[in-house]
Amino acid sequence: MGKRKRPRHPLAGSLSKKQKKHLREFGEAHPFYDRVSGREETTEICELSENSDHSSAESGGESEPEQVSVYHKLLATFKTVSDANNEDDENESEESDEEETGSEESQEGEDGEHTAGEEDENDVQDQEEAKDTAKQMLGQEQADGVDTSSDPKHGASEEFTDVKHESEFSLETNFMDEESGDYNADERERSTSVMVSEDPFKQHLNKELEEKEIGNISARSKSTIQLKWPTLGQLVFSSSLQQPRTFKPDKEADLKRLHLHKTLESTWPKVNSQFLSTLTKQNNHPFTLLQKELFCIMNRYKDLFYPERTALRNGEEVRHAYCLHAVNHVLKANAQVLSNNAIRRDQKPAVDNDDFRDQGLTRPKVLIVVPFRESALRVVQIFISLLESGSKKQIDVSNKKRFKGEFGSNPDEKPPNLKRPEDYEAVFAGNIDDHFRIGVAILQKSMRLYAPFYSSDIIIASPLGLRTIIGAEGEKKRDFDFLSSIEILIIDQADVYLMQNWEHILHLMNHLNLLPLESHGVDFSRVRMLNLNNWSKYYRQTLLFSALQDPQINCIFNKNCFNYRGQVAVRNVPSIGSISRVVVQLPHVFRRLEAESSISVIDARFQFFIDKVLPEYRDAIMSHTLIYIPSYFDYVRLRNYFKKEELNFTHTCEYTKKSGISRARQFFLKGEKQFLMFTERFHFYKRYLIRGIRNLIFYELPTYPHFYSEVCNMLTATASGEEATWTCTVLYSKYDAQKLAAVVGVDRAAQMLQSKKNVHLFVTGENE
Repeated sequence: MGKRKRPRHPLAGSLSKKQKKHLREFGEAHPFYDRVSGREETTEICELSENSDHSSAESGGESEPEQVSVYHKLLATFKTVSDANNEDDENESEESDEEETGSEESQEGEDGEHTAGEEDENDVQDQEEAKDTAKQMLGQEQADGVDTSSDPKHGASEEFTDVKHESEFSLETNFMDEESGDYNADERERSTSVMVSEDPFKQHLNKELEEKEIGNISARSKSTIQLKWPTLGQLVFSSSLQQPRTFKPDKEADLKRLHLHKTLESTWPKVNSQFLSTLTKQNNHPFTLLQKELFCIMNRYKDLFYPERTALRNGEEVRHAYCLHAVNHVLKANAQVLSNNAIRRDQKPAVDNDDFRDQGLTRPKVLIVVPFRESALRVVQIFISLLESGSKKQIDVSNKKRFKGEFGSNPDEKPPNLKRPEDYEAVFAGNIDDHFRIGVAILQKSMRLYAPFYSSDIIIASPLGLRTIIGAEGEKKRDFDFLSSIEILIIDQADVYLMQNWEHILHLMNHLNLLPLESHGVDFSRVRMLNLNNWSKYYRQTLLFSALQDPQINCIFNKNCFNYRGQVAVRNVPSIGSISRVVVQLPHVFRRLEAESSISVIDARFQFFIDKVLPEYRDAIMSHTLIYIPSYFDYVRLRNYFKKEELNFTHTCEYTKKSGISRARQFFLKGEKQFLMFTERFHFYKRYLIRGIRNLIFYELPTYPHFYSEVCNMLTATASGEEATWTCTVLYSKYDAQKLAAVVGVDRAAQMLQSKKNVHLFVTGENE
């Protein structure tokens, strides 16, 4: 009797032989084959990653025609993958089964799951690993590592991801370990009750917004109030849904009142003890004053912008606070899923209940953006410390050795006699590679590093690492579906990205919380309605930390944060500017230029410089003139103009080689070159001491206020006796208000911007 072949749906090609056997054993009916085959044991389920232990509870519902049609409607919203070959009957010989398995594995490189390539399909070891994992997850993540050519740590063309522990960290096939969390049997009963929990996590995600409220948030019609807190200082709280109400930080930071996960209640005081004073420890306060107020805002799930995070003073305090919030969120979210898994396993077969909607369209919940590998290393180390339940037993961390090798640093690589400012040493400590991304999965007492993105709870990445995977419009290999259900976005050290490439941050924000293009094995019966309605961005919490206030950073917070809970920004004004730290006797001439808009100010500054400032310095007497230029584009424009005018100048920027830098510094010191152009990014990354400066021109105010005093103090390296001839000229406009206030102080800045005079003089030094 010949074999009866039937048409095979494209999605069936991603199921392995082991998965098909599993489906037959549990009798789950594939909705596509209900009309074709009468044998229930040979039917297959769709690509949605259902829990095998509770699948029998859903099999009755799958045979109903209404649910099949709903399934088709949901599936139609995603792109389908390419067709596969016809499937053989289950009574085929063993040889035919092996051939079919091989063909399925080879098809992974061609289907819509974005496999990284076909060169590994004959690799026996990869095939064995793939049999023990959900193939759709593997295929999706391999796309996450397609661009690693610029990563020096990877010799191969593919990025390493851990696929061996897929089943151990799968949310669909695991259940709650009642000893490891606070979701025990009593908690399950409370979670299904009508009473609203006081847990901020549940309050935030269980809130059901209405269409009218979504319209108000989208229209950005916000009400604003100002608050004054003891440590954070001046706060601006804005909300779109209702009139903001004054709220104060908790007087006593009781961990139980904060609704921390049970594991974190015991580990946090120990992990954070290094920042606590003796008095604080005696009073059993687990937070510093800064952490208490920051975490109060974080735990209320409000957006936060804190522009006073510095690497020297409070950087690690802030890092520990947001790591606690991120782990707390992930543990609660996963515990809710595992608890519901157990409930669905124990209950009788019934129609799907909306009470079990506890997931997003994709698994990643938290995205942490950091500038360097060293920052990622410290974040993961804090995660591990927070998850260790005690000194007796440590948690199981997969691929820990590999992680330390790739993200750690070798102390011998640093030059022994390199002397730099303290803030430079703090920012550029450890491994400063800025191209990386890593997925982290947390499940009860275990952590998995290098988890595939679609199997990760937390993604830690640099802006460049995300940009290379998100890609650009028109590129074939690009993926950003893993950003569709991000619930907490943490951007740390945002000021550093201004020195890297701010365009990567803008690109990331434009691809957050979009509907995914593919299903990625999601169980739609478990997806929250807010995700299905494409309202994820209205529930996303954004935490933004920076060392300074900058218009570009403010723009991100004001225009890309839609959290219905509101936004809190710290807005302390500097009373004393960085000019007070200039130790040399120097006249500072601030010259205001007029411009009609923030766009036209670029051309207005250039024209003002070449018409009114440069002619004063063309004379040979005004030699040894350093021109400080924050923007690289302005630097290129001025360099081309100087070449065209055949002026005697040299230049250095962040792309100049060491030999070119040495020549430029030497020519400038000896006076062979009258002008030296100097970019802000060069100063940020190198911090060289430029000798021989007699005249300073700030083409624009520095992004970092302390750079102003640093550059001015470089004049101390000039030979003594020439102080009387030193000059400093600064160009500014009304669009530089924040930078101006940081340099001269807010009161002086207000006077300078409102004054009818366009020139203002300050003198620093001994006779000030």
